[in-house]
Amino acid sequence: MSNIDLSVNIGSLKLRNPIMLASGTVGYGNEISEFSDLNKLGAIVTKSLSLKPRKGNPPQRIVETPAGMLNAIGLANVGVDVFLKEKIPFLKQFDVPLICNIAASSVEEYVECTRNLTSEETIKAFEINVSCPNVKEGGLQFGNDVNAVANVTAKVRAVTNKPLIIKLSPNVSYISEFAKVVKDEGGDAVSAINTLVGTSFNIFTKKPKIFNVNGGLSGPAIKPIALAKVLEISRKVDIPIIGIGGIMNWQDVVEFMIVGASAVQIGTLNFIDPTAPEKIIKQLEDYCIASNVEKLSNLTASYIL
Repeated sequence: MSNIDLSVNIGSLKLRNPIMLASGTVGYGNEISEFSDLNKLGAIVTKSLSLKPRKGNPPQRIVETPAGMLNAIGLANVGVDVFLKEKIPFLKQFDVPLICNIAASSVEEYVECTRNLTSEETIKAFEINVSCPNVKEGGLQFGNDVNAVANVTAKVRAVTNKPLIIKLSPNVSYISEFAKVVKDEGGDAVSAINTLVGTSFNIFTKKPKIFNVNGGLSGPAIKPIALAKVLEISRKVDIPIIGIGGIMNWQDVVEFMIVGASAVQIGTLNFIDPTAPEKIIKQLEDYCIASNVEKLSNLTASYIL
C-alpha cells in the first residue's frame, strides 16, 4: 500500500479520488457496472433527469467526427419518479457518491426536480445542466445568459442543502463571468465544460448526418478549449472546478488539475473503453509516486505562468 492521498474535495463533498463519470455517458451506472468496479471511482454523475420522461430526438443522434463525436440525444431520460423507483435501488449497492444531473425547460422545473430528489440520501449532490433551452423565454439556452444562470442557481439553492454544481456552457465569450454568478448565488462548484456546438454533413446527400442538424461536440478535439476555460475560471473566481472535455488518459487528468480542476469527469472515453476510468486511478497513483506528490489535490491550480 502506498501513502499517496488521492482524495479531493468539492465544497463539502469529499471524493476518494478525482475520477468522476460524466453525465450521459454511463446511463444510470448499471450500464457500466459490469466493466468497472464502481466502488473505486470518485463519483458517478447520472444522465440528465427531467421532471417527466423524455424520448429525446429521433436518430441519427450520434456521429463520429475527427478526434471526437457529435451527440444530439435530446436529454432522453426516464424522469424523476421512475429514477427514484427503478434506478436508485441498484445504485444503493455501491459505496460511491451519486451526483444527479438535472435538465429542465424552465426555472420551475429545475426547482421541482431538485426538491423531489433532495430527500433521497443516496444522492450526494446535484449538477445542474444549464445548456437547456429556456422554453418560457423564447428558447435561448439558460447557459448563454448570465442572469438566467444566476437565477437558476439562486432558486435551486433555496430548495436543497446538498452540494450544488452548475455545469457551464463553453459557448460564451467569458465563462468566468458565469462562474462568478454561480458563486455569488450560493453554488458550491462549477463543471467546465459542457459540449461545444458542432455539425457534420454527408457530402453526397448534402444533408446533415444528425437529425437535429447540430449536436454537442465532445472528445479529444475539445480538450485545449476546455483547458483554457478551466484556467480562465481558476484565475478569476475562487470556486471548485470539475474539469470536463476530451480526457483520454491520466496525463489529461493531471493537466486539468494543474490548470485549476479539483476533479474531472470522463465522458467520451467511456464509449471507447469502459474500463479506462478505473485504470486511470492506478496510473495517477503511479504518477504521484514517481513525482513525489504525496497529496494529489496539491496539483490543483499549480500552474506557473
